[in-house]
Formats: sequence, C-alpha cells, structure tokens
Amino acid sequence: MVFRSSAAICGAVVALAVSVTVARCEAAGVHSTAVVDVASGEAIVGAASTYNPFKPGKEEGGPKTASGERYDPSVWSAAIKTNLRKKFGGVQFGAKPKYALVEAVGKKVIVKINDVGPLRPGRIIDFNERTMRHFDPSLERGVIPDVTVKPLSGDDWTTGPVG
Repeated sequence: MVFRSSAAICGAVVALAVSVTVARCEAAGVHSTAVVDVASGEAIVGAASTYNPFKPGKEEGGPKTASGERYDPSVWSAAIKTNLRKKFGGVQFGAKPKYALVEAVGKKVIVKINDVGPLRPGRIIDFNERTMRHFDPSLERGVIPDVTVKPLSGDDWTTGPVG
C-alpha cells in the first residue's frame, strides 16, 4: 500500500515537472524543432554578418527598417539580401515582417525579417546585434559562414532560440 502511494506521488511530481518545463519553454519562446521543421520553406545557404544602422542623433529611436519598424538591436531580427525579398513574402515598407529559421554553428533561432539591405557579396543575411550574439557571443568573428535560412509561413511566430 505504501509503495502504491509513493508511486502515485512520484508520478504526480514527474507530471508536474514536465508541465512546468513545457510552460517555461513556451513562455521563453523556445520552439519545438519538429514544429519548426514542418513549417519551414526552402533553405538558402550563405554567410551572415551583423549590422547596426543606428546613428546617434539621426532619428529618435533608431532608423526605420524596410517594414517600417524602428531598428532595435535588442530583438531577434535580421535583414535579408535585397534580391531574396520575394522569397520572404516581399519585405517592404509598411508590410508585416516575415519570419525565418536560421541555423549555424549548431544553433537554431527564429528571427523576424523586417529589413533588406545592401549586403556584401556572398552574404545572404545580416543579423542585428542580439541575433549575432546568439551565434557569436563575443562578436569577434564578424562573419558566420554556412548559415542556413528557411522562410517560415505565417506571421504568428515567437522569435528566439529553438530547441
């Protein structure tokens, strides 16, 4: 009888721990890899770099991105190469930002594609500071080769690390 009660209590504690972990992951914006894989489009592979168009004194709150949002170095966002804008649903002024799954150096993150840019040859995406720090915490590399970018359909994604 004591064994059954202990097993029941142990089962309840395990179930509670699992539900708390799932809730924390959802609250933190961490996505299940399976969900992201199903929603992903065709992959684009190339190099990534970082950008920061903010020039103090130029515009209050930072310059506007192609989507019309203000550039924010603290969110999970990126600029896609101009000739790839159609693949990402036409990132343009006033349109809703698009989303992408980015994979590099063994890490995955969902970013908001809210800008386009004049990227250097061979580069397909420019990360804002927060996104680049995810892949290169010291910001010393400058360029990350072999980055895979997959457009995500829909506009209800939570940006941030995956898995």
